[in-house]
Amino acid sequence: MIKTELVKRSPLRILEKSIHGALGAGHIGVIAARKGVGKTACLVHIATDQLFQGRHVIHVSFSGRTDHIISWYEDLFTEIARQLSLDNAMQVHDETVKHRVIMNFSQEGITADQLLRSLRAMVHEGQFDADVIIVDGYSFEKGDPKTVAALREFAVELGISVWFSASVHRDDPRTDEHGVPAILVPYLSSVSVLITLQPVQDRVQLNLLKDHERYVTENLHLMLDPKSLLIAEES
Repeated sequence: MIKTELVKRSPLRILEKSIHGALGAGHIGVIAARKGVGKTACLVHIATDQLFQGRHVIHVSFSGRTDHIISWYEDLFTEIARQLSLDNAMQVHDETVKHRVIMNFSQEGITADQLLRSLRAMVHEGQFDADVIIVDGYSFEKGDPKTVAALREFAVELGISVWFSASVHRDDPRTDEHGVPAILVPYLSSVSVLITLQPVQDRVQLNLLKDHERYVTENLHLMLDPKSLLIAEES
């Protein structure tokens, strides 16, 4: 399969249709779930799909393990290439790597201004014309809504879309009237799209809770395959 056909047939096109064509530049999307359910896998699949389309991705990790993030990308690319018999897989791989930058930070050791200065330096001084920022491992419990709001302003300024992962505590079932986990409620004014991951039998189901200005409770009919760790259409 050639890369253009791979992009066209990706299950992520279903996600885009569900949120009015895509997350969109200047908007923040959040994928929320308990630890270990598959948030990073979803973010890496979204990022890889963007890379397949020739877009530039900055992956911001607060996990402290850059090698771990690289392994996620390598394993997921290998699985996609294997499943779909991707033509010229190594050439495509090398092209995508050139369009991806991984930046690692400690959340406790950096302010919002410092984070944005680092991103701005990468875009301008590093001449890396980013289209998408992936933010993994950011603690919304310890974080500040002003930081996320500042990142959204940055995204609006540069025409970038941003995807976050958010960990929801198993022992805190509180939600607001729309079903939004309590830990995320203070951030909602900055979040355009909110998706939760829900384990259901032998798979993980993707549910849409916020679609820009609308709050919904919608099964996206997408799942995270527990074996391949790829987002797939529900059968």
